[in-house]
Amino acid sequence: MISINPYETGLDKNAANHVSLSPLSFLKRTAAIYPDRLAIIYGERRQTWAETAARCRRLASALQARGIGRGDTVAVMLPNVPAMLEAHFGIPMTGAVLNTLNTRLDAEAVAFQLEHGEAKALLTDREFARVMRAALDMLGRSDILVVDVEDDTAPPGQNLGSVTYEALLAEGNPEHPWYLPADEWEAISLNYTSGTTGNPKGVVTHHRGAYLNSASNVISWNLPQHTTYLWTLPMFHCNGWCFPWTMALIAGTSVCLRRIDPAVIFSLIKAHHITHMCGAPIVYNLLISAPPKLREGLNHTVNGLIAGAAPPVAVIEGCEAAGINLTHVYGLTEVYGPAAVCAKHAEWDALPIEDRARLNGRQGVPYALQEDVTVLDTMTMEPVPCDGVTIGEICFRGNVVMKGYLKNEKATAEAFAGGWFHTGDLAVRDASGYIKIKDRSKDVIISGGENISSVEVEDALFHHPAVMSAAVVAEPDPKWGEVPCAFVELKPGHELTQEELIEFCRQHLARFKVPKRVVFGELPKTSTGKIQKFVLRQQVKSASAIE
Repeated sequence: MISINPYETGLDKNAANHVSLSPLSFLKRTAAIYPDRLAIIYGERRQTWAETAARCRRLASALQARGIGRGDTVAVMLPNVPAMLEAHFGIPMTGAVLNTLNTRLDAEAVAFQLEHGEAKALLTDREFARVMRAALDMLGRSDILVVDVEDDTAPPGQNLGSVTYEALLAEGNPEHPWYLPADEWEAISLNYTSGTTGNPKGVVTHHRGAYLNSASNVISWNLPQHTTYLWTLPMFHCNGWCFPWTMALIAGTSVCLRRIDPAVIFSLIKAHHITHMCGAPIVYNLLISAPPKLREGLNHTVNGLIAGAAPPVAVIEGCEAAGINLTHVYGLTEVYGPAAVCAKHAEWDALPIEDRARLNGRQGVPYALQEDVTVLDTMTMEPVPCDGVTIGEICFRGNVVMKGYLKNEKATAEAFAGGWFHTGDLAVRDASGYIKIKDRSKDVIISGGENISSVEVEDALFHHPAVMSAAVVAEPDPKWGEVPCAFVELKPGHELTQEELIEFCRQHLARFKVPKRVVFGELPKTSTGKIQKFVLRQQVKSASAIE
């Protein structure tokens, strides 16, 4: 007897039943359905979704007219201003790849990323003119289209480019036709992340993953239509955890903010009835440490996503007092930002604050549209038991995982070994299956949401003529979560103070990478002379920063 599958039609996918997934679709839909709803608030500026879509089309049109197209890289060095939101749509509309640069980096790091990513165009805010001028000089290329984004709120600074952003948009067509990618796995963004070596790795993400994680934000956080969202999270971080695209999906309103200032934040929350915001622990620490007078008149709850270090009791209590309801998420650039969530249960609300902090401090379970996140024994690639004791590595699998590392096949292969993406974070699974980080296997320090390569900091220390040996580990910090702590062994006959060495590092590193403390003395070593970093981590209680 021949068995026939009744669901087999004999037909392949076609235009009627297969359309590439891309977050660009969200803008098209919302601009058509809610053209007059506010998309952006920035100071006195008010911009509707119809106006935003037209400006994004103008940007795409103007870039294409200047030779930018499929597969090209367009870098942006911008704070959380409207142009940054528009870049998340206008640049991919051309088929180009959006490369958001970390605004805290030094010129050398920026020059490396522009060169490695082969940027053909650069949008830059004059606030960063000094760093960008130095980076462009190091690059030594004259073929990059440099566009100056001018803004009345920016500090005085020189223009670097041949055209301003508004002039560029004036060249474009607001009705410019654009198309979804032929293949949803085409690159949409390039983001650099620090690893265990000095040079950062370029994480390439795709339209499908961006689409899915944008929707996953809505599902996993129960975001309502027309949410009013405050941009306290830098959009250069994993494309703002995909929230530029999420806000288009739900026809929400983005309240843009150039820099973190508690007084301004509380003012905006009250003035615009902010409902949601995201940020690293440092953001919430600043808010709850601000004078209580700033919170006067705040009569509604703000929902906040927090990532990085688990929120301790003091942060949860402080946020509750400030009217902020926290949800703990976990992720990396390689998984588009948050891809796991500590999914809450209603019965937790009745528990004492200490118990709630313990439960909310876990990294949790997969995001709604992430296929899986678990803790694996890296030798057997089997999940560790849910006993809260057995340690393994957190690994992800699903459509919300990067394509790979740009021009780095070795690192990509290592990251995807065994059919999973390896995070380098060591964790356990408790009886309910929730994940809890216990340590990091990689030499990465996460300070205020920024990745710092300990190897890069060590390299800077070694450049000092008095330093014989150095090791850098994470030290818990109440403000930043983790900060670099340097252990230094000096050459015989040399003397050096902590202040002198820190000042030396400032000349070679971005300010946020500079060690906050230096400990001088003989370093613990194995019989073969290898520095025992685990001893140093235990000495400064590194793991407590992520507990």
